[in-house]
Amino acid sequence: MEINSKIENLNFLAKQVVEGFIIGLHKSPFHGFSVEFAEHKLYNLGDNLKHIDWKVYGRTDKLFIKKYEEETNLRCQIILDSSPSMLFPEEPKEYNKLQFSAIAAASLFQIFKKQSDAGALHLFDDSVYFKSPCRSNSVHYSRLINELEKLLRHNAPKRQSNTANVLHQIAENVHRRSLVIIFSDMLDRVSDMDNLFDALQHLKFNKHEVILFHVQDKKFEVDFEFENRPYEFVDLESGESVKMNSNSMKKNFASKMLEYRKEVELKCRQYGIDIIDADVNKGFEQVLLPYLIKRNNMR
Repeated sequence: MEINSKIENLNFLAKQVVEGFIIGLHKSPFHGFSVEFAEHKLYNLGDNLKHIDWKVYGRTDKLFIKKYEEETNLRCQIILDSSPSMLFPEEPKEYNKLQFSAIAAASLFQIFKKQSDAGALHLFDDSVYFKSPCRSNSVHYSRLINELEKLLRHNAPKRQSNTANVLHQIAENVHRRSLVIIFSDMLDRVSDMDNLFDALQHLKFNKHEVILFHVQDKKFEVDFEFENRPYEFVDLESGESVKMNSNSMKKNFASKMLEYRKEVELKCRQYGIDIIDADVNKGFEQVLLPYLIKRNNMR
């Protein structure tokens, strides 16, 4: 997979996404919504004087304490599915699912950095093949965005996703309470759905808050808006293919997808997990705004 020319500089693009989102937020019905990116806190009697930011004092005549990693407001774990099905569509109008998820993740890292929140990245297919510590400094976030950019510059690993095992593994290894943010198309085998929900429940049992961004190309993967002609449909995970006219399976496909989505949503509600539709053909507000609302509710 060649990296899309529009995302050659992922760090720059993520900054643009965040800046545009914040400008739009202030013009929207959410005007006044708290988007404070504090890297300092007001000095309180008893705070260590050596941590006072004297430059800020010179500009504001107020005493502020620099915030350090151990004082971060929130710990966030981003878990990104990079299995072959995330490469759909192969010729996207905007982005395929993997590109969309990487840009969304990089944008969240920009917000984490501004808010002095600690963030970590986990990349997986059938197992976690990249994981980072959870930190809040600028160098750390630059490394994570570089890792996402590297992912987009190379072919995704050709192994089928095993989301259930991955989430169990992360639940066992992440010991401090965190906000867990998952980007996945949720295209594991239907027969494994119970295992997947057991894994999501495992995260909740360990006191983590969870947001699941269900990444899809809604036009094709939900509404099945293909031209009325013969196609060869290929499963990017297994390589299996079938040739048929698109209209002959549209009604049945749409019905199955709706049934599947309702089951996933019902289970997520049961376990107190936020599930958000993320359509690759729409903007990144559908990711950033639910995150900010969730963060605001957790403070």
